[in-house]
Amino acid sequence: MPEFFALSIIVLLFSVILHEVMHGWVALKFGDHTAERAGRLTLNPIPHIDLFGTILLPALLIFTGSPILFGWAKPVPVNPLNFTNLRKGELLVSAAGILANFGLAIVASLIYHFLNALPQTFPPIVGSVLRFTIMINLVLGIFNLFPIPPLDGSKILLSQLPLNLARSFQRIEPYGIFILLILLMIPFGGSSLLHTILGFFVGLFSGFLGF
Repeated sequence: MPEFFALSIIVLLFSVILHEVMHGWVALKFGDHTAERAGRLTLNPIPHIDLFGTILLPALLIFTGSPILFGWAKPVPVNPLNFTNLRKGELLVSAAGILANFGLAIVASLIYHFLNALPQTFPPIVGSVLRFTIMINLVLGIFNLFPIPPLDGSKILLSQLPLNLARSFQRIEPYGIFILLILLMIPFGGSSLLHTILGFFVGLFSGFLGF
């Protein structure tokens, strides 16, 4: 359905952009003006578009019939050295994007259940877009929780580790993308190991939201 395709792209764009903006906004609250000076504290999609992650990858996944639609925006620049509280700032800035995605999933779920409770029916495309909003934001939130560099989960873990362990953990940072690719290529349960793990947790969270 062309209408659903167009709306799903808009939802994906908004979700990944809000994820990045929240990193910059929370960083600003901790004294770092880097994202603000770079003009990245805006929902205008143009400054956030990454050619591959925002356009080419989602289009490829859609046209190949992938069971999971995914993408990302250009990372918002953050300088932790400007934080008034380094460890707390790194924790909350890293978690901000994930919490934004979970928040969007919860809001979309509440709207969906509210509309379902009304006596009159609503257009099917509205329900489809709301369900997509829930699922894509659960995927974004859960995927970014993985403690693998450069994902947000690795930065959350790094901010809480003792200094000696943090230094050891940082040594795997150059290899993070290769770890993700290996997880994506290892077959498991009829899919890749990464898809299986992600699907398991998305199922848990969606069940909690009543889907």
